[in-house]
Amino acid sequence: MSVFTKRNAIVGFLALKALKRRRRTKGRGRAKLLTLVVLGVISAGVLAGLAAVLMRRLGHAGEAEEAAPAAGEAEESEIVGEFVTTSLEPIPAT
Repeated sequence: MSVFTKRNAIVGFLALKALKRRRRTKGRGRAKLLTLVVLGVISAGVLAGLAAVLMRRLGHAGEAEEAAPAAGEAEESEIVGEFVTTSLEPIPAT
């Protein structure tokens, strides 16, 4: 009895074809996964950059509003209704 028969040859051939097909798919799967990971990292970087620009713009707008008081409002260091002048002469004690 011979081990090499037509039936064993066909089974072996089909098994080798299935393994070859699986290897190709694995390679594509890895490349596809790597591509998706790289695209994800790039898109996360772009979103982080846009968020930083947006935060910077909103941050500067908030600082500008705080720095300049609205019309009619007095700053804390000002005395409302009085003008404070500094003189070069000392004020005598009485």
